[in-house]
Amino acid sequence: MGIFTVDIEKPDEEINVIIGQTHFIKSAEDLYETLVTSVPGAKFGLAFCEASGKRLIRYEGNDDILIKYAIKNAEKVGAGHFFIILLKNLFPINVLNAIKNVQEVLTIYAATANPLKVIIYEEGDMRGVLGVIDGYKPLGVESDQDKKERKEFLRRIGYKL
Repeated sequence: MGIFTVDIEKPDEEINVIIGQTHFIKSAEDLYETLVTSVPGAKFGLAFCEASGKRLIRYEGNDDILIKYAIKNAEKVGAGHFFIILLKNLFPINVLNAIKNVQEVLTIYAATANPLKVIIYEEGDMRGVLGVIDGYKPLGVESDQDKKERKEFLRRIGYKL
């Protein structure tokens, strides 16, 4: 029995990651359908850790490198019903609500491009996710200039009018 962390690996720091928990074998296909129909041109790879039956890592995607990293991370985390999605050419905000609406999805732990660690609890041959460490701790409170830059950035990338 023990608690430890697993670093999530990405092929590029710009790749976004969504991790969560789901509960049924059809999750891999349903998540694939949700992603492929949400943002034209988006590239992704996903993996899902089956928690019973054959207990395989199920995977889908449309980018071989992202699929490879999804599988690699799922193997490292190895927690029942854990899923991971690596995204390219889109932000999680573009697909997060659609993913939350997949019937099998129970929880989203993180949606980020930041460095990411998954906190794992293991007991015998069972393993679960306790939480995540997403990015770094704050260095201070935003100034008026920081606030102005934040608002300008959101408008420049099209998320605010």
